[in-house]
Amino acid sequence: MTLLKTLGSAAVCAVIAASSAFAETPVLRAAVMESGTVNWELDTITHYGFDADHGFDLEVTGMGGGNASQIAFLGGEADVIVSDWLWVARQKAAGVDLVFIPYSKAVGGLLVKDDSPAQTLADLDGTKIGIAGGPLDKSWLILRAYAQQEFGLDLVAQTEQVFGAPPLIAETALSGETQGAINFWHWAAKMEAGGMHSLVDVSTAAEALGLDPETPLLGYVVHGETFAENPDLVYALADASADAKALLATDSAAWDRLRDRMNARSDEQFEALKAGFIAGIPAAGSVDEAAAARMMALMIELGGAELVGDMTEMPSGIFLQPRN
Repeated sequence: MTLLKTLGSAAVCAVIAASSAFAETPVLRAAVMESGTVNWELDTITHYGFDADHGFDLEVTGMGGGNASQIAFLGGEADVIVSDWLWVARQKAAGVDLVFIPYSKAVGGLLVKDDSPAQTLADLDGTKIGIAGGPLDKSWLILRAYAQQEFGLDLVAQTEQVFGAPPLIAETALSGETQGAINFWHWAAKMEAGGMHSLVDVSTAAEALGLDPETPLLGYVVHGETFAENPDLVYALADASADAKALLATDSAAWDRLRDRMNARSDEQFEALKAGFIAGIPAAGSVDEAAAARMMALMIELGGAELVGDMTEMPSGIFLQPRN
């Protein structure tokens, strides 16, 4: 009886110890658009245990859209979201302390059908252009500035714009209803697989404007309080992201297991999406804050208060930089 009691006590202690260890594992709650491409990376992190390797547990909740994710995040219902650093800068300027962890530099471009006679943006004078993301879409603003600088073309005044959701923009462009289209990179990849090509991509336009196309536009966003209280946890998320990207950049089997959730309707779309994601992987190392400030200045000039609020310059301390 004494032996049984001893064994029983030992078992109870083991359970308590295991439960305590489990309870001490930090949890990061990510709220992301349910259909967003970031899910490919998050799925890779959790499937291969890259979160556990770096000492945390990643929990992912799908949301109906970016605004819903932001509301959940700012309301304390999520620890991590994905957004662009311009939104982070606007929040920081308004007194909300946030930290941006680079995730992707992928951008789209202005596409035309393969049989289009257009050779440059100047050839779109008088045509109809479809634009995803609305009149304050960053790609649209950059391409506007590029067209004015390179061709003296005012895209707002000299084209007809149709704004809509990415699927609609893709559909109208492929059908020929619009003569050009600006869409998010993953939709652009599908459009290229369907018989369109980029007349000018945003990275080329950005470089011509003196901007750095290597500046990551999208990133994981965490609260400044989280970073202040547990910087190791935030760096662990960055490391898990890097591990997932390294795998996806080199292992076709890792992509094969993701294919069902990528909504690729053909092998051509699947390969285009893979290539687009890999091309968007940011370089390791520090983010050039001076280059980001130049992009911010352009956004302030073209987007005004409706895009950036009361900001007149980029707040400091937005980007998570490598450990010293």
